[in-house]
Amino acid sequence: MFKILKKEYLANNIWLMDIEAPRVAKSCKPGQFVIVKADERGERIPLTICDYDREKGIVTIVFQVVGVGTQELQKYEVGDSYMDFVGPLGNASELIEMPVEELKKEHILFVCGGVGTAPVYPQVKWMKEHGIGVDVIIGARTKDIMILENEMREVAENLYVATDDGSYGFKGNGCDQINDLVGNQGKTYTRVVAIGPMIMMKFVAKLTKELGIPTIVSMNPIMVDGTGMCGACRLQVGDEVKFACVDGPEFDGHLVDFDQAMKRQAMYKSEEGLAKLRYEEGETHHGGCGNCD
Repeated sequence: MFKILKKEYLANNIWLMDIEAPRVAKSCKPGQFVIVKADERGERIPLTICDYDREKGIVTIVFQVVGVGTQELQKYEVGDSYMDFVGPLGNASELIEMPVEELKKEHILFVCGGVGTAPVYPQVKWMKEHGIGVDVIIGARTKDIMILENEMREVAENLYVATDDGSYGFKGNGCDQINDLVGNQGKTYTRVVAIGPMIMMKFVAKLTKELGIPTIVSMNPIMVDGTGMCGACRLQVGDEVKFACVDGPEFDGHLVDFDQAMKRQAMYKSEEGLAKLRYEEGETHHGGCGNCD
Protein backbone atom coordinates (compact mmCIF):
# COMPACT_ATOMS: atom_id res chain seq x y z
CA MET A 1 0.00 0.00 0.00
CA PHE A 2 1.17 3.53 -0.80
CA LYS A 3 0.19 6.20 1.69
CA ILE A 4 -0.87 9.71 0.69
CA LEU A 5 1.22 12.17 2.71
CA LYS A 6 0.00 15.41 1.15
CA LYS A 7 -2.96 16.51 -0.93
CA GLU A 8 -3.24 19.99 -2.41
CA TYR A 9 -5.70 21.57 -4.81
CA LEU A 10 -3.79 23.59 -7.42
CA ALA A 11 -6.35 24.93 -9.91
CA ASN A 12 -8.84 23.90 -12.57
CA ASN A 13 -9.60 20.55 -10.91
CA ILE A 14 -5.87 19.76 -10.77
CA TRP A 15 -4.52 18.03 -7.67
CA LEU A 16 -1.03 17.49 -6.27
CA MET A 17 -0.25 14.53 -4.02
CA ASP A 18 2.87 13.33 -2.22
CA ILE A 19 2.96 9.53 -2.11
CA GLU A 20 5.10 7.37 0.16
CA ALA A 21 6.88 5.13 -2.36
CA PRO A 22 10.55 4.58 -1.36
CA ARG A 23 11.46 2.14 -4.14
CA VAL A 24 10.07 4.38 -6.87
CA ALA A 25 11.67 7.50 -5.37
CA LYS A 26 15.04 5.74 -5.17
CA SER A 27 15.32 5.08 -8.88
CA CYS A 28 13.04 7.50 -10.77
CA LYS A 29 14.36 10.22 -13.07
CA PRO A 30 12.83 13.31 -14.68
CA GLY A 31 10.67 12.38 -17.65
CA GLN A 32 9.46 9.05 -16.31
CA PHE A 33 5.98 8.10 -15.11
CA VAL A 34 4.14 5.79 -12.73
CA ILE A 35 0.93 3.79 -12.95
CA VAL A 36 -1.47 4.35 -10.06
CA LYS A 37 -4.34 2.07 -9.10
CA ALA A 38 -6.59 3.12 -6.24
CA ASP A 39 -7.94 -0.31 -5.30
CA GLU A 40 -8.40 -3.81 -6.70
CA ARG A 41 -11.27 -2.66 -8.92
CA GLY A 42 -9.66 0.64 -9.90
CA GLU A 43 -8.43 1.77 -13.28
CA ARG A 44 -4.69 1.73 -14.01
CA ILE A 45 -3.79 5.38 -14.59
CA PRO A 46 -0.40 6.53 -15.99
CA LEU A 47 0.79 9.76 -14.35
CA THR A 48 4.04 11.60 -14.94
CA ILE A 49 6.33 12.21 -12.00
CA CYS A 50 6.31 15.83 -10.86
CA ASP A 51 8.98 15.58 -8.15
CA TYR A 52 10.71 13.12 -5.85
CA ASP A 53 12.69 13.00 -2.63
CA ARG A 54 15.00 10.00 -2.51
CA GLU A 55 15.91 10.43 1.15
CA LYS A 56 12.32 10.65 2.37
CA GLY A 57 11.02 8.11 -0.14
CA ILE A 58 8.38 10.47 -1.53
CA VAL A 59 7.10 10.82 -5.09
CA THR A 60 4.93 13.78 -6.11
CA ILE A 61 2.21 13.35 -8.72
CA VAL A 62 -0.09 15.93 -10.31
CA PHE A 63 -3.28 15.00 -12.11
CA GLN A 64 -6.40 16.63 -13.47
CA VAL A 65 -9.79 15.07 -12.81
CA VAL A 66 -11.15 14.34 -16.29
CA GLY A 67 -12.86 10.97 -15.95
CA VAL A 68 -14.00 8.22 -13.60
CA GLY A 69 -10.47 6.97 -12.88
CA THR A 70 -9.01 10.30 -11.84
CA GLN A 71 -12.22 11.17 -9.99
CA GLU A 72 -11.66 8.05 -7.89
CA LEU A 73 -8.04 9.03 -7.19
CA GLN A 74 -9.19 12.46 -6.07
CA LYS A 75 -11.51 10.99 -3.42
CA TYR A 76 -8.59 9.69 -1.36
CA GLU A 77 -7.34 11.86 1.49
CA VAL A 78 -4.11 12.27 3.47
CA GLY A 79 -3.53 9.09 5.46
CA ASP A 80 -5.34 6.89 2.90
CA SER A 81 -3.35 4.55 0.68
CA TYR A 82 -3.45 3.58 -2.97
CA MET A 83 -3.23 -0.12 -3.73
CA ASP A 84 -0.63 0.11 -6.52
CA PHE A 85 1.98 2.69 -7.40
CA VAL A 86 4.18 1.12 -10.08
CA GLY A 87 7.29 2.69 -11.55
CA PRO A 88 9.40 4.26 -12.68
CA LEU A 89 8.24 3.51 -16.21
CA GLY A 90 9.20 4.94 -19.58
CA ASN A 91 12.51 6.53 -20.43
CA ALA A 92 14.09 9.42 -18.61
CA SER A 93 14.47 12.74 -20.39
CA GLU A 94 17.21 12.48 -22.99
CA LEU A 95 18.69 15.76 -21.77
CA ILE A 96 19.66 14.41 -18.36
CA GLU A 97 21.49 11.55 -20.08
CA MET A 98 23.78 14.05 -21.81
CA PRO A 99 27.16 14.98 -20.27
CA VAL A 100 26.68 17.97 -17.96
CA GLU A 101 29.49 19.91 -19.61
CA GLU A 102 27.75 19.53 -22.97
CA LEU A 103 24.44 20.66 -21.49
CA LYS A 104 26.09 23.80 -20.13
CA LYS A 105 26.87 24.82 -23.73
CA GLU A 106 23.18 24.62 -24.67
CA HIS A 107 20.58 27.38 -24.45
CA ILE A 108 17.41 25.47 -23.56
CA LEU A 109 13.84 26.73 -23.50
CA PHE A 110 11.07 24.70 -21.83
CA VAL A 111 7.51 25.43 -22.92
CA CYS A 112 4.73 24.00 -20.80
CA GLY A 113 0.97 24.31 -20.67
CA GLY A 114 -1.72 23.00 -18.35
CA VAL A 115 -0.86 19.81 -16.49
CA GLY A 116 2.24 19.63 -18.73
CA THR A 117 3.87 22.04 -16.28
CA ALA A 118 4.18 19.14 -13.81
CA PRO A 119 6.59 16.92 -15.84
CA VAL A 120 8.60 19.99 -16.88
CA TYR A 121 9.30 20.94 -13.26
CA PRO A 122 11.57 17.97 -12.32
CA GLN A 123 13.62 18.49 -15.50
CA VAL A 124 14.19 22.17 -14.77
CA LYS A 125 14.93 21.38 -11.11
CA TRP A 126 17.52 18.79 -12.21
CA MET A 127 19.11 21.37 -14.48
CA LYS A 128 19.45 23.87 -11.65
CA GLU A 129 20.94 21.24 -9.35
CA HIS A 130 23.63 20.61 -11.96
CA GLY A 131 24.43 24.26 -12.56
CA ILE A 132 22.53 24.62 -15.82
CA GLY A 133 20.31 27.68 -16.26
CA VAL A 134 17.30 27.33 -18.54
CA ASP A 135 14.38 29.51 -19.63
CA VAL A 136 10.79 28.41 -19.07
CA ILE A 137 7.46 29.52 -20.51
CA ILE A 138 4.30 28.59 -18.61
CA GLY A 139 1.22 29.12 -20.73
CA ALA A 140 -2.44 29.04 -19.71
CA ARG A 141 -5.77 30.32 -20.98
CA THR A 142 -6.08 32.54 -17.92
CA LYS A 143 -4.20 33.27 -14.69
CA ASP A 144 -6.65 31.29 -12.55
CA ILE A 145 -5.67 27.95 -14.07
CA MET A 146 -1.89 28.37 -14.03
CA ILE A 147 -0.07 25.91 -11.78
CA LEU A 148 3.35 25.55 -10.13
CA GLU A 149 4.45 29.07 -10.98
CA ASN A 150 6.23 29.71 -7.66
CA GLU A 151 7.96 26.33 -7.72
CA MET A 152 9.14 26.88 -11.29
CA ARG A 153 10.36 30.39 -10.52
CA GLU A 154 12.73 28.94 -7.91
CA VAL A 155 14.48 26.64 -10.39
CA ALA A 156 14.32 28.46 -13.75
CA GLU A 157 16.91 31.04 -14.72
CA ASN A 158 14.19 33.04 -16.46
CA LEU A 159 10.49 32.35 -16.14
CA TYR A 160 7.99 33.79 -18.60
CA VAL A 161 4.25 33.47 -18.04
CA ALA A 162 1.73 33.87 -20.82
CA THR A 163 -2.05 33.90 -20.76
CA ASP A 164 -4.35 33.77 -23.76
CA ASP A 165 -6.60 36.45 -22.29
CA GLY A 166 -3.77 38.66 -21.02
CA SER A 167 -4.96 38.37 -17.42
CA TYR A 168 -1.38 37.72 -16.29
CA GLY A 169 2.03 38.19 -17.82
CA PHE A 170 2.44 38.18 -21.57
CA LYS A 171 -0.79 38.26 -23.59
CA GLY A 172 -0.77 35.35 -25.99
CA ASN A 173 -0.01 31.66 -26.14
CA GLY A 174 3.31 29.84 -25.92
CA CYS A 175 4.06 30.31 -29.59
CA ASP A 176 3.42 34.05 -29.31
CA GLN A 177 5.81 34.19 -26.37
CA ILE A 178 8.50 32.29 -28.29
CA ASN A 179 8.16 34.69 -31.21
CA ASP A 180 8.51 37.62 -28.82
CA LEU A 181 11.60 36.19 -27.11
CA VAL A 182 13.34 35.29 -30.35
CA GLY A 183 12.07 38.03 -32.63
CA ASN A 184 11.81 41.02 -30.30
CA GLN A 185 14.13 40.28 -27.40
CA GLY A 186 16.96 38.71 -29.39
CA LYS A 187 16.98 35.43 -27.46
CA THR A 188 18.68 32.46 -29.07
CA TYR A 189 17.99 28.84 -28.21
CA THR A 190 19.72 25.63 -29.25
CA ARG A 191 16.93 23.37 -28.04
CA VAL A 192 13.27 23.56 -27.04
CA VAL A 193 11.34 21.12 -24.85
CA ALA A 194 7.54 21.37 -25.12
CA ILE A 195 5.15 19.49 -22.84
CA GLY A 196 1.42 20.05 -22.66
CA PRO A 197 -1.76 19.44 -24.67
CA MET A 198 -1.08 17.84 -28.04
CA ILE A 199 -2.43 20.81 -29.97
CA MET A 200 -0.03 23.09 -28.10
CA MET A 201 2.96 20.79 -28.77
CA LYS A 202 1.99 20.54 -32.43
CA PHE A 203 2.12 24.29 -32.99
CA VAL A 204 5.24 24.81 -30.89
CA ALA A 205 7.00 22.14 -32.96
CA LYS A 206 5.73 23.72 -36.17
CA LEU A 207 7.11 27.11 -35.11
CA THR A 208 10.47 25.82 -33.89
CA LYS A 209 10.90 23.89 -37.13
CA GLU A 210 10.51 27.16 -39.00
CA LEU A 211 13.02 28.75 -36.60
CA GLY A 212 15.44 25.85 -36.99
CA ILE A 213 15.48 24.92 -33.29
CA PRO A 214 15.59 21.18 -32.43
CA THR A 215 12.57 20.32 -30.29
CA ILE A 216 11.63 17.55 -27.88
CA VAL A 217 7.99 16.79 -27.06
CA SER A 218 6.52 14.45 -24.47
CA MET A 219 3.67 12.30 -25.73
CA ASN A 220 2.43 11.27 -22.30
CA PRO A 221 -1.09 12.69 -22.98
CA ILE A 222 -1.88 9.73 -25.25
CA MET A 223 -0.91 6.94 -22.85
CA VAL A 224 -3.65 4.64 -21.53
CA ASP A 225 -2.25 1.23 -20.56
CA GLY A 226 1.32 2.36 -19.86
CA THR A 227 2.98 -0.91 -20.89
CA GLY A 228 2.84 -0.76 -24.70
CA MET A 229 0.17 -3.47 -24.97
CA CYS A 230 -3.09 -1.58 -25.54
CA GLY A 231 -1.99 0.30 -28.65
CA ALA A 232 -3.48 3.61 -27.55
CA CYS A 233 -0.19 5.47 -27.59
CA ARG A 234 0.90 4.26 -31.03
CA LEU A 235 2.27 7.12 -33.09
CA GLN A 236 4.24 7.80 -36.22
CA VAL A 237 7.66 9.35 -35.69
CA GLY A 238 9.26 9.95 -39.04
CA ASP A 239 9.32 6.58 -40.84
CA GLU A 240 8.91 4.58 -37.64
CA VAL A 241 5.99 3.41 -35.54
CA LYS A 242 6.58 4.11 -31.85
CA PHE A 243 4.70 3.65 -28.59
CA ALA A 244 4.87 6.55 -26.16
CA CYS A 245 4.90 4.48 -22.98
CA VAL A 246 7.76 2.13 -23.89
CA ASP A 247 9.71 4.04 -26.55
CA GLY A 248 9.17 7.48 -25.01
CA PRO A 249 7.45 9.44 -23.74
CA GLU A 250 9.85 11.95 -25.36
CA PHE A 251 10.35 12.18 -29.10
CA ASP A 252 11.67 14.53 -31.78
CA GLY A 253 8.83 17.02 -32.10
CA HIS A 254 9.68 17.73 -35.74
CA LEU A 255 9.12 14.06 -36.65
CA VAL A 256 5.93 13.31 -34.71
CA ASP A 257 2.77 13.10 -36.82
CA PHE A 258 0.52 15.08 -34.46
CA ASP A 259 -2.48 15.02 -36.78
CA GLN A 260 -2.47 11.23 -36.83
CA ALA A 261 -1.94 11.04 -33.06
CA MET A 262 -4.84 13.37 -32.33
CA LYS A 263 -7.11 11.51 -34.75
CA ARG A 264 -6.25 8.19 -33.12
CA GLN A 265 -6.82 9.63 -29.65
CA ALA A 266 -10.31 10.77 -30.65
CA MET A 267 -11.14 7.42 -32.25
CA TYR A 268 -9.96 5.53 -29.18
CA LYS A 269 -12.83 7.03 -27.20
CA SER A 270 -15.37 4.71 -28.87
CA GLU A 271 -15.49 0.93 -29.30
CA GLU A 272 -16.25 1.36 -33.00
CA GLY A 273 -13.24 3.62 -33.45
CA LEU A 274 -11.01 1.20 -31.54
CA ALA A 275 -12.14 -1.71 -33.69
CA LYS A 276 -11.46 0.29 -36.86
CA LEU A 277 -7.93 1.11 -35.72
CA ARG A 278 -7.23 -2.53 -34.89
CA TYR A 279 -8.40 -3.54 -38.36
CA GLU A 280 -6.44 -0.85 -40.21
CA GLU A 281 -3.20 -1.20 -38.25
CA GLY A 282 -3.07 -4.97 -37.89
CA GLU A 283 -0.14 -6.32 -35.90
CA THR A 284 1.44 -2.86 -35.66
CA HIS A 285 -1.53 -1.70 -33.57
CA HIS A 286 0.07 -3.16 -30.46
CA GLY A 287 3.33 -2.47 -28.69
CA GLY A 288 4.70 -4.75 -25.97
CA CYS A 289 3.09 -8.09 -26.82
CA GLY A 290 2.47 -7.38 -30.50
CA ASN A 291 -0.69 -9.43 -30.77
CA CYS A 292 -2.79 -9.37 -27.58
CA ASP A 293 -6.57 -9.39 -27.43
